[in-house]
This record gives sequence, C-alpha cells and structure tokens, in this order.
Amino acid sequence: MTISKNVQQIISNASWIRKMFEQGALLKAEHGAQNVFDFSLGNPNLPPPKEFEIILKDTVDNLKPGDHGYMPQAGYPFVCKAIAKYLSAEQQVPVSAGEIIMTCGAAGALNIMLKTILDPGDEVLTPTPCFVEYRFYVDNHGGVLKTVPTKKDFTLDIDAIAAAITSRTKAVIINSPNNPTGQIYSRESLLLLGALLQKKGKEYNRIIYLISDEPYRKIVFDGAIVPSIFQCYPNSLIGTSYSKDLSIPGERIGFGAVNPAAEYKDDLLEGMTLANRILGFVNAPALIQKVVARLQGKQVDVERYRKKRDLLCKGLADCGYEFITPPGAFYLFPKTPVKDDVKFVKELQKELILVVPGSGFACPGYFRIAFCVDDQTIINALPLFKKVMDKF
Repeated sequence: MTISKNVQQIISNASWIRKMFEQGALLKAEHGAQNVFDFSLGNPNLPPPKEFEIILKDTVDNLKPGDHGYMPQAGYPFVCKAIAKYLSAEQQVPVSAGEIIMTCGAAGALNIMLKTILDPGDEVLTPTPCFVEYRFYVDNHGGVLKTVPTKKDFTLDIDAIAAAITSRTKAVIINSPNNPTGQIYSRESLLLLGALLQKKGKEYNRIIYLISDEPYRKIVFDGAIVPSIFQCYPNSLIGTSYSKDLSIPGERIGFGAVNPAAEYKDDLLEGMTLANRILGFVNAPALIQKVVARLQGKQVDVERYRKKRDLLCKGLADCGYEFITPPGAFYLFPKTPVKDDVKFVKELQKELILVVPGSGFACPGYFRIAFCVDDQTIINALPLFKKVMDKF
C-alpha cells in the first residue's frame, strides 16, 4: 500500500454526506436531474444578497497594483477591523481587529485553532449529533475526538460532558445552530458549560478551550436568539464563515476570533496566525476579504428558508415522521421508523430521494434532510417520503 494507513482508514470511513452527493450525481445522469430529489448536501440554494454582486463588481473595478499580492497572514487590517466592529455588537463584548484572523472558511479557522492548542493524544469533546469532519480536523493535529450524547431534544447534556472530561481534555467543540439538527444551545446551558470547563480546568491544572463553530448563526427562525459564547466563557474561540449567511461557500472565506478575556490570548493569536501559513492556507483569499468587509450584517433572505422548513415539516408530519422542528440552520433530522438508519436511507434512495443517515453524524436512528433546495423539490418528494414510510 502506497498511502498511509491513517488516510486509508479515513477513506474507508469517508463522509456519508459526500457519498450521497456523489451517488446523486450518478442518479441524475441516469434519470435526469428533475427526477432526483437531492437533500444530501448543505449547499445553499438562495442567491447572495443583492449587495454582494454590487460590492464584488465595485471591488474588481477599483483594484490597484498589488491588490492580488500577499497581505499579513491574519488578513487585511481594515478587514479585521470591520469584522471586529460587527462581532463586538453581535457578541456584546468589545473585540479588536487584533483578535480576528481571516481564514479559508470555518474549516480553516477550526484547523488553525486545533493546530495551535493540541498536543499528541489530547482529547476534544463534541456533542452528538455532530459534523463528521470534526473527527478528521482533530486527527489532523494529533488529537482524539470523543463524542458525547445530547438530550432527547438535542440540547446539551452537561452531566454527560462532565463525565467525559479527563486529564487529557483540551477542548470542547460546539456547533449552534447545529448541523444536522438545527438545535440552538441556550444561554443557560452555555453558562453551565462554561462553569464546568472552568472547574475542570482548575481540577486538572490546564485550560480547556470552548470552540464555537458558528456558520449558521444568522440562519435562525421565529425570533430565536443564538447566545454570545464570549459572554459565557472567557477561554472561548469562534470559528465561522460567510458560506451560509451570504450563500458563497465556494469562495472559502471566514474567520477565527479569540475571546479578548482569554488567558494566553497573545500566544493563541500568534500560534493561529503561524498555523494559517504552515498548514498551507497562507492567507484567506484577498479579493473576497475586501468584499465581505463591506457586507457586515448582510445576509440572505432567511424567511425563504423558514418557509421551506415549514413546508417540509408539515408534509413529513402528515406522513407520520417524528422530528423536532429546527429553530435554526437549514436541516431537519427526523427519526427513522426502524433502528437501521442506513437501511431506511437506502429505501429512500430507491425512490430517488437522497438524504444522509444519522450514523454519519454519530447518531444512528435518524437521517438528515438539507432543505436548502427548490420548493418544488420538497413538494415533489413528499409523496415518495410517504410511500417509503408506508413500507415500514
């Protein structure tokens, strides 16, 4: 074998999301795209806000010599300043430009954080269901991911997290609104989590970081509020992107932010900035940095996602599916009528419906539907969802 055993193992456990997406491409080629109902990938289908194209064009039209060159590894200072100003209002904590690092999406932000804080064998906890890539990100930097169950409604189980913390625990990654459930963790639960990490940190004489992965922060419904992680725990970090709220996932732009109250803040920022280079990112894309600096506070029309959610939820409830109506993100995570979620997903696939089994999110017995699709896709798929449910 010419490739590493580790990569060989990762390939064998490749993301169910990508597997279903690739299967969808084959089915579309065979049956026609209009006859395949692809809910596999969280690829936003709404257009970016109208300001995006205007600002993008203006930025391109006014490029100057050197504008495509390298910049400071943490990003353009004026971009970091614009983001810090907006983040200060969002987190209700004063954040400076020096506490922002521009990255290649949220994935880039999480990786530079983990590269900076992990020693070989360090453990990182995350509540389930969770984004499958966390395991690979942690493994990238010599760590070990440990999953912790949530409560039945997918809210945080603080007791379960407490039981999972050991002397090797270095960080907890949370994702709220959550992929795949859409659940939002309450301020009360985050304050309890912060107090727990503070207590356990003193007990084991080490800092336990709280990393908040927030690409869905602005996609919330019915007046839901995503609490400020910076207010809940000082040793906290935020990794996020503009992929979902601006509908520009292919542009790979996001940022990492360090809580101004964090211990060893300067060391964290220096390490993350270095990691941006040595992991091969070097810096976030120059052009799109300039664009997002002028789009702070802008987002897609979230009301359209809310209507898609309601359309799907009503239709599936009428078919007999059980689920929690998501307060955020653009995913629904229903129970499967049988324990074997992979078997159920394969039955849906026979009807040309592509979803992702809960096993792919370390939560068997469920499946994920990404409803960031055309309304007609939802409408046309509902009779087939019912047909498969009726089989069971």
